[in-house]
Amino acid sequence: MTVLSSPAAPTISGTQHVVLLGVGLVHVQALAQLATKPLAGTVVTLVAPHPRQLNAGMVPGFMAGHYTLDDCAIPLEPLVQRSGIRWVQHSAVGLDVQQQTLQLDDGSTLHFDWLSINTDPIQDRDQLEKAIPGVREHALFARPIEAFAALWPRVVEMGSSRALRVAVIGGGSTGIELALAVRHRLPNAAVTLVSSSTVPGANYPTNMRQRLHNVLKMRRVTVIQDLAVGLTANAVQLGCGADLACDVPILATGGAQPPAWLAASGLALDDHGFIAVDRYLRSTSHSRVFAMDNVGTCSRHPLVQNLAAAMAGSPLQPHQPPIKSLNILSCGDRYAVASWGHFSAQGWWVWRLKDWMDRRFMARSTQQQG
Repeated sequence: MTVLSSPAAPTISGTQHVVLLGVGLVHVQALAQLATKPLAGTVVTLVAPHPRQLNAGMVPGFMAGHYTLDDCAIPLEPLVQRSGIRWVQHSAVGLDVQQQTLQLDDGSTLHFDWLSINTDPIQDRDQLEKAIPGVREHALFARPIEAFAALWPRVVEMGSSRALRVAVIGGGSTGIELALAVRHRLPNAAVTLVSSSTVPGANYPTNMRQRLHNVLKMRRVTVIQDLAVGLTANAVQLGCGADLACDVPILATGGAQPPAWLAASGLALDDHGFIAVDRYLRSTSHSRVFAMDNVGTCSRHPLVQNLAAAMAGSPLQPHQPPIKSLNILSCGDRYAVASWGHFSAQGWWVWRLKDWMDRRFMARSTQQQG
């Protein structure tokens, strides 16, 4: 393994340079596969700023006190070492797809022949500041996870000395889980969920939304149907004109936004600003670029096989996302709500199932490093 503070030297003549940008769950799988079956005739470089990858699905459990942060983390160095690849500990701040270069946060550039992008979701602070003036100065952002996880213990410490007024802004799954985790960890706090939807969890089936509504009510999480239009040092300004008194505003909205540097990358983008891809997860405009999110990654992902096939000019395997997916939302205490298609359930046993699945994934990731 070579851990680099700046980009690697040009690759050896005759080799292909594959860059893995980000260390989302697909790239975690890819590193494990590369450890057992390296790509022939390639030099592989991972670009990732942190020494570990946090499992976002376990962070509400960390907030609630069920897990330590180490329980939620996959250390990268053992995995990189076993894979025999290079590691550049920096973030990308720019991409020039025509020149096939990444610009890194230290001002250097990294050339690639093939690029795979699997970065964590972000919250675009410039866009959010325009929508909700004051968020940059006053909000605790749910993303990036590393920063949020580092700041959360400070909130717990504040809550140990006085009853806090906590407002979670965003009525999606992230906002719901964070609000319920706050309620469990800070039982004396006043917890409010600010949601633009009549019932939080608008993307779920009706029976799932009703279960979530009941759980929030039973756990004394106040739900306000409104928009946050501004933040001050001690209040959330609502669209109706009222102010919601608040000591700790947690911003859990806008978590599925593309990085700002994609706009000038030269790649074809979809209507939401993400990279447009075909059924093989290749860019529709540049066949040497692959891009993917972390949805449906419980099964083996064909990224490594498709990279090898693309370099050899062979047919690729289409990505086949599951028709239905299991969604489990933790409820702060050891209780959870789940949906599978139009079926839903809740109870302590649902939390035990989620806990088992999360721990199994982390154990497999650790074993892949051993």
